[in-house]
Amino acid sequence: MRVMVMVKATRESEAGEMPDTELLAAMGKFNEELVRAGVLLAGEGLHPSVRGKRVRFSGNERTVMDGPFAETKELIAGFWLWQVKSVEEAVEWVRRCPNPMHGESEIEIRPLFEIDDFGAALTPELRAQEERLRAESEDAARRSP
Repeated sequence: MRVMVMVKATRESEAGEMPDTELLAAMGKFNEELVRAGVLLAGEGLHPSVRGKRVRFSGNERTVMDGPFAETKELIAGFWLWQVKSVEEAVEWVRRCPNPMHGESEIEIRPLFEIDDFGAALTPELRAQEERLRAESEDAARRSP
């Protein structure tokens, strides 16, 4: 099972406050543990929403909105993609994680849809397309610097 583990933004992260050396070292050690356990697929921090954009869809119309976005508690400051046996295993890993912010913070865990979750709506042709795109994407990632 793959899960996305999202570090929620705080007022400080949205203000662009960077982690100190101690926190960076602790997170680096935690990430090393994830890699050694075969859990970590990807992970990155995100710039504050002031540097972001949102695109709102309404039928055929698209509206682009510039950040910052008001609801800090709904924003993401960083993420990991993990391969785990269960959501419970992901929770156990998060419990071992250093606090990603100075002060109170929150991490959300969400399972990713897997190809079989789509059932009969995913025709054999769509399944083949998805598998081909995944393979091409993985190949492109291996070739990129």
